Amino acid sequence: MIVEKSTKELEHSQLALTITVDSKSIEEAYEERLKKYQKELTLPGFRKGKTPVSVLEKKYGDSIREESTFALLESSLEEAYKDLDDKQKPLPYSTPVLQDEEKLVPFKKGEDVTFTVHYDVRPTVDVKDYKNREFEIDGVEVTDEDVNAEVEKIRETNAITRSKDGALEKGNIATIDYVELDKDGNEVASTERKGFTFTLGSGYNYYMIDEDIVGMKKGDEKIIEKTYSDDVTGPLKGQSIKLKVKVNEVKVRELPELDDEFAQDVKEEYKTLDDLKNAEKAKLLKEVDEALKNIKITSLMNKLVEETKFNVPQSMLDAHLEQNWRQFISQSGLDEKTLNKFMQMQGESKESILAQWKEGAEKELREQLILDAIKDKENFQVNEEEFNKRCEEDLKNVAEENKEFYKEMLKDDMQYAMVVPFLLENNNFKEGKEKKSYKEFFNK
Repeated sequence: MIVEKSTKELEHSQLALTITVDSKSIEEAYEERLKKYQKELTLPGFRKGKTPVSVLEKKYGDSIREESTFALLESSLEEAYKDLDDKQKPLPYSTPVLQDEEKLVPFKKGEDVTFTVHYDVRPTVDVKDYKNREFEIDGVEVTDEDVNAEVEKIRETNAITRSKDGALEKGNIATIDYVELDKDGNEVASTERKGFTFTLGSGYNYYMIDEDIVGMKKGDEKIIEKTYSDDVTGPLKGQSIKLKVKVNEVKVRELPELDDEFAQDVKEEYKTLDDLKNAEKAKLLKEVDEALKNIKITSLMNKLVEETKFNVPQSMLDAHLEQNWRQFISQSGLDEKTLNKFMQMQGESKESILAQWKEGAEKELREQLILDAIKDKENFQVNEEEFNKRCEEDLKNVAEENKEFYKEMLKDDMQYAMVVPFLLENNNFKEGKEKKSYKEFFNK
């Protein structure tokens, strides 16, 4: 069927595949299609299946030849892919585009047909200098202050509250009823709130009356008159109000003593307060270590993306954006139609969202392709025992005839996972002269 085949690399990670199909195969396909239509078509004056081939050719010959030849070209294309190197095969989401179709038709009897398709291929990524590079990153230290702050959070979560007989102080918890009064002293029903609870000093109340109720006791009532300055944001700005307040309950939060007993209450394995502090410090150090790993690999990948020049195929980018869009829909908890309507109300659309994502998506793909190229260059060897264990666990429900295919995928995934640790180990990351505390580093 195929008498000649050639490939040519094009710009933007595309390939031109040219195939010549012999005239004999074309005629055989044409004759087969003629016989098929002879059996199926009924023409005036002839019974079904009895139309002479000559009559059929005269009326529909050109159309049948075109149909049969294009079908043969498509099957020859699939056949040609089998002998191509993986790097020359079309990407799964790339549709081959037939070139100069108008020059191919009408197909002529007894002539070979040569045609060319263009399609996207996996880009060639020649990544260099990914080892033995130097980068300066932030130095981070976990201070006693950072550890104490974490212990204090645990202490806060273990606090207990109890009723208090005395006057309200900052830090106490108050449960109050309140309502605004108009200029004649009448209650404004729409402003009434009963059983409102907040901590004095937190500022978590609409009227900002923390200071005004300090000293009040359970059962006390008070009319508070306030004028809000123009510096206040919100509807109270520049307003004067009267607010009737009644204190229903006063509570105090009691924090546990910072001692060995407290540490043992937090976790049975802790015997002393120092055990708790050491555990918290270890947790913070681990958090810092993970964050620094991300900074290190980001620093290196930014450089490699900048230095490694190649084109990301449009079909690959479109598929990645569509995958992100599907994930976005899933996370929204809405169906696509409802989400589109909601976005339209905000002046957005799928197209505008994808346009915003495009730059980031392309960078993600560049990073993935660079990491994949490093994987191939280094040819990492997976641990055979671990690989067999993963195969046993992950492929237990896969049909036997498909297992080899999925084993290769699994092996590739395991090799890919080895790239980042390899890069961290084979590059130099120096700490800056000044160290940040944990709090500064995480902007807490």
